Amino acid sequence: MRIALILAAIWGAGMAFWLFPADFLWPGAGGGWRPVGDAAQHAVAQRYFIASAWVWPPLNVAMLGGLNLAFADGIPLLALALKALAPLLPAGFHGIGLWYALVWVLTPVCAAWAMAGAGERRLLPLLAVAVAAASMPAFIMRFGHAALCGHFLLWLGLGFYLRLVAGGRVWPGAILLQGATLLVHPYLAVMNLALLAAVPATLLLRRAPWLGAALGAAAGLALVGGIMTVLGYLGAVGDGQRWYGAFALNLLSPIWPFRSWFLGGGFAAEVDATGHGGWEGYNWLGFGLWLGLAALLLWRPVAVLGGLRRHGGLVLACLGLSLLAVSFRVGLGPALLFDLGEAPGLFEQFRASGRFFWPVGAAALLGVAVLLARQGRAGILLLVVLAAVQCLDAAPARQALHDWAGAQHPWRIDAARLRPLLAAAERVTLLPSWPCTAAEDHATREALLEMLALASETPRPINTMYAARWREAPRCTDAATRATAVAPGELRLDYVAGAWRVIR
Repeated sequence: MRIALILAAIWGAGMAFWLFPADFLWPGAGGGWRPVGDAAQHAVAQRYFIASAWVWPPLNVAMLGGLNLAFADGIPLLALALKALAPLLPAGFHGIGLWYALVWVLTPVCAAWAMAGAGERRLLPLLAVAVAAASMPAFIMRFGHAALCGHFLLWLGLGFYLRLVAGGRVWPGAILLQGATLLVHPYLAVMNLALLAAVPATLLLRRAPWLGAALGAAAGLALVGGIMTVLGYLGAVGDGQRWYGAFALNLLSPIWPFRSWFLGGGFAAEVDATGHGGWEGYNWLGFGLWLGLAALLLWRPVAVLGGLRRHGGLVLACLGLSLLAVSFRVGLGPALLFDLGEAPGLFEQFRASGRFFWPVGAAALLGVAVLLARQGRAGILLLVVLAAVQCLDAAPARQALHDWAGAQHPWRIDAARLRPLLAAAERVTLLPSWPCTAAEDHATREALLEMLALASETPRPINTMYAARWREAPRCTDAATRATAVAPGELRLDYVAGAWRVIR
């Protein structure tokens, strides 16, 4: 197994080397291009967190007014380590590019490790599932949102599930995984908690001793709750709008081959029934996985049914995650079949519900790989073919990621003029601030994010930030700010008529 894991890591590293330019992986201050979109938000948040003093709770970013790093999707698990190493890092460094490389190395490794949890030790099956896992379209197409690329955590969750239902004494690792996953992203934490809860459910359905497993799952949930309490996750609010169902899993999404090399010619975009683009619900499973599922159903249907019965708890967890992904607004292709209305407030914390199908796709791939590997040489050969087809089918998705990572958007502002002003300031005030900018005013919000990215190269306390969640919804106070004189050491910048001007 060790050789398989090493080769899987080499495969992932090779993909990362091809996908991401060097200055994307190891950024610094003074570059000639700017991050854009959510990637800019993540980079800004990490830079300010790394440069801020340690405070309590430790995820609060002092120079961003105490904003919790997790609310800006700054990948706390990585950011905490980088903050500890801050004196060794170059000016303006952030770890978002490094995270992309890590997930591409770790995803195939963790997939092979997960399959080994089913007792598989042979090189070819482990490498096949490693290649196929790194070719899952839902994983590849998460670019733009670094934290949510951490699908290797889901493969670790599946690997722990298999070991735990087999009686393995790996509960400490499985419980710690829940805390680590939360420190990457809460959506992934919910998914892994569902996989952990599948352990006692499976044992109960097998009529095996399950109480100890239930206590272990409860310990994992308690750890997540404890971390949320201590690190300030609780009480987060969004923008107050009802979004649950807008970013749901379309019922056709798993078979909708957008960006499929084999079948995607007639599919120009994600399937969408809610009017929000369908990107969050994108879950094409890949042509290779569908071939494997079809082959098993035709060739070994009894083995498929036996596997589903033997892992009934995992099946129930996947069904629950699928229902959560489909949400209260059920779409079939472009048609909205029905709408159950507003969901309870708890669901609004997970409004991008289509993401919850990711563990279902991973579990399907793992199940197909395990069953095929158990069918002798013919099954292993078919598994290798499946992996090759899955890899080839994902070529358009990988190319899209490659193009996105390599796109170096030039600064639209006079970065050379503004950099020394920002570096010399004791604090920075941007007007209008984020809460004073209308959601539909995309031009101003893009300008604000660009200026935040430039200011984060030499972080100074700043009055505004773009965040997905807040402990208290920010208020618009620009009128009061404009009524006060510029303080000594303050750099005040006002965005007027499409340009930034210094207020003196």
